[in-house]
Amino acid sequence: RGGIAMVLIKNIMLLIVFLAVSGIGKVISDKYRKRVIDLKELKIALNMFETKIKFTYEPIPNIFNQIAENINPNVGILFKNAANKMKKKSAGEAWKESLEEFESAINEEDKQILMGLNKLLGKTNLEGQISEIQLTSNFLNHQIEKAEKEEAKNRKMYKTLGVTIGLAIVIILV
Repeated sequence: RGGIAMVLIKNIMLLIVFLAVSGIGKVISDKYRKRVIDLKELKIALNMFETKIKFTYEPIPNIFNQIAENINPNVGILFKNAANKMKKKSAGEAWKESLEEFESAINEEDKQILMGLNKLLGKTNLEGQISEIQLTSNFLNHQIEKAEKEEAKNRKMYKTLGVTIGLAIVIILV
């Protein structure tokens, strides 16, 4: 009777190890998908920003708050934080600081591209800001393409690797 309980406990432990290692592979693979999603949301947000700045002439903090309310919350927080910081800082400084604090799946290269907005944000005329938004948006298109290629290449690999390593560990422990 004690032997059956030990075998059952061992099998449960092996299952837990397998699921944990497989889960790690899935978490790593999901980062690639989340980066693509975040970049696409940022692109949508920039398009909204460009449209609002062109046609409404509202202050940038108001526009950023509207964007934050109308897009995915994990990207919306960037615009919300920037709008809040604009109460005490210039638009460019607020954007830069918010971007540095931004917790997301985007990488440093993506952040550097978005950082380009801080140079002219709120400092130049309407055309200058619109051209900077368009330039950043074009760079984001390139980053989205790269992220989609990385996702296609790496996502399946990390899921499979997690399962394979999980099975290997289970086999070794058996």
